[in-house]
Amino acid sequence: MDLKLKDKIALVTGSTAGIGNAIAKSLAAEGATVYINGRNQTKVDEVVEKLKGETGNTNIKGIAADFSDRQQVDNLLKQLPEVDILVNNVGIFEPKEFKNITDEDWERFFEVNVLSGVRLARVYFDKMLAKNWGRIIFISSESGVQIPAEMIHYGVTKTAQIAVARGLAELTVNTGVTVNTVLPGPTLSDGVGDFMKILAADQGKTDAEMETEFFTSMRGSSLIKRFLDPAEIANMVTYIASPLSSATNGATLRTDGGVIKTAF
Repeated sequence: MDLKLKDKIALVTGSTAGIGNAIAKSLAAEGATVYINGRNQTKVDEVVEKLKGETGNTNIKGIAADFSDRQQVDNLLKQLPEVDILVNNVGIFEPKEFKNITDEDWERFFEVNVLSGVRLARVYFDKMLAKNWGRIIFISSESGVQIPAEMIHYGVTKTAQIAVARGLAELTVNTGVTVNTVLPGPTLSDGVGDFMKILAADQGKTDAEMETEFFTSMRGSSLIKRFLDPAEIANMVTYIASPLSSATNGATLRTDGGVIKTAF
C-alpha cells in the first residue's frame, strides 16, 4: 500500500532509539523526509547514517535538542520552522514511590513529557492549518489510562498528553489537519529492557522468567502476554501520519496488547 508520504516532512522527537527510532525508520521507508532528534549530535548523526542505509532514503536529517532545555528547543525550531508531520515521542520514565517523587521530579516530567509537545505544536499547528494539511501525533502510553502505582508522575504526564491532543483536535474543524494520540503498551525499548534486567537480577530470575512475572503481577491484564516490538507501534503511527488516515481525528488509538480493560 502506498501511504503517500513521499512529499511530506516529518519530525520525530526522541528518535535515536526505541519507539521513536522505529517510527522514524518506518516513515523514511515510505519515502518521507525525516528529521531524527536526540540529545547528542554525534548519536543523532550515527542514527541518520544507519537509517539511510537501512531504508535507502537519503532524505534523513538530524537535529540535536534536549527537551528539558527551552533554549535548545528554540534552536531546533529555528532550524526546522515548518513540518508536515510532528510525532511527539520524546519522553522519560522511572519507577519511584509516590512519597519520594519530589516537586523537581514532577516539574522535570512535565517539562519533557508534556511541554515538549506543547511547544512544538504551538509553532507548527497554525502553519499546518494555513496550508490545510498536517499531522500531529502524541505518543502517550497505556499508563495514561491505567495510572501505574509505581510511577504515578509518569502516568499523569501521559494523561495530560491525551488531553492536549484532543484539545488541539477540536481546533481542526473542517480542515485537513488531524491530531491523534497513540497509546503503546509495555514495549521492549532500551529503557524498559534495562529496567527488566535490574528487576531480574534483584529477584534472581532469568529475563524470560521476569517477563512472565511482569505480565502476571504488574500488567496482568495484557492479552498478548509479551512486550511489544517498537515496530508494532511504528506501523500504527505511520498510517496515522499518512493522507489515507484523513477520517481519524481526535482519537486515542491503542497499540497496547490489550492491557487496557475496556472495549472503547
